Amino acid sequence: MKKFTAFLLLFSVVFSSAIVAGGQQSSEDAPMDDVLKIVLILNGTLGDKSFFDSADNGMKLIKDKYGDKVLVKTIEMNYDETKWEPTLLDVAEQDWDIVIMGTWQMTEMLQEAAPDYPDKKFIIFDTEVDYSLPDMDNIYSITYKQNEASFLAGALAARVTTSDMPLANPEKMIGFLGGMDIPVINDFLIGYIEGAQYIDKDIKVAVSYIGSFDDSAKGKEMSLAQYSQGADIGYNVAGQAGLGQLDAAKDADRYAIGVDSDQAELFLSTDPAKAELITTSVLKRVDNSLLRAIDLHMAGKAPWGSSEILGFEEEAVGFAENDIYMKVVPAEIREEMDMLQKKIIDGDIVVSSAFGMSSSEIQALRDSVSP
Repeated sequence: MKKFTAFLLLFSVVFSSAIVAGGQQSSEDAPMDDVLKIVLILNGTLGDKSFFDSADNGMKLIKDKYGDKVLVKTIEMNYDETKWEPTLLDVAEQDWDIVIMGTWQMTEMLQEAAPDYPDKKFIIFDTEVDYSLPDMDNIYSITYKQNEASFLAGALAARVTTSDMPLANPEKMIGFLGGMDIPVINDFLIGYIEGAQYIDKDIKVAVSYIGSFDDSAKGKEMSLAQYSQGADIGYNVAGQAGLGQLDAAKDADRYAIGVDSDQAELFLSTDPAKAELITTSVLKRVDNSLLRAIDLHMAGKAPWGSSEILGFEEEAVGFAENDIYMKVVPAEIREEMDMLQKKIIDGDIVVSSAFGMSSSEIQALRDSVSP
């Protein structure tokens, strides 16, 4: 609140490029009575065909379900960090009931802002605030069991690299491309490594970090290096930057695993040659989790002031089983993936998490599988 005046001019610039999800009306011309007003602010851009697009799809799912009972809006803040805090403060000042955002980069900003707006509700996904701090009771944090879904990706990659599939080579090597060396990305990595080693202890994993989530050219360069080194399948966990790995798979004629959204389906109409190399995608269903959060709020059951971790059972993570998966991946491997997923849900397989692991422990695991 205290920062609002100083940033007023910047806010008008930021909001001039705001996108209203699903083509809905703006807050200025919307009926205010009995309408739940929900805004999603993205510290990135749409078009990544993964994480942020999934969040925006969540807003569309909310609108599809609740119709005139809700007003939804998505605002792109781009990757310019100077816009993030002013935009958060601006939307908090406006007549929104629920403000949604994601990623660890927004956590501290939200912790500082939320106590100044006790009548507002905030949802943050893919991270959680520190609930030991005072006045965090208007924040609901959503995290995901991406390590469990990544376990399946690692198991699939291990089966592919040791198979006689057309693009597999004799090397027992798979690739992993991360956006940054941070806990949430390493949570994907830990599951991926454990899934691969569950199938074959001798699997090697080439690991690269881009250092950003928007540099797809660097992502392609790193992925091409992994394929040249001997990986015949790679897994991208890097948002928009990860699209470079899918380009690399096409150039190298090797397999890939997508992330967050069904990336094969997204490219099927525009680049079918690329799509048919994406064996599956690990789904982080941000969209489903946001719809679930609003469902809980509508029912008076939203866990404000706390955090939840969602997985297979809540349909917050998953494994894309599209036509390409059915066509490219042999039936016996698909059946094994179904069995492994059931074992994870039943607790027969417990997947480790990067959260709570020290940097040295994660580095030791990376070193143990390094080619």
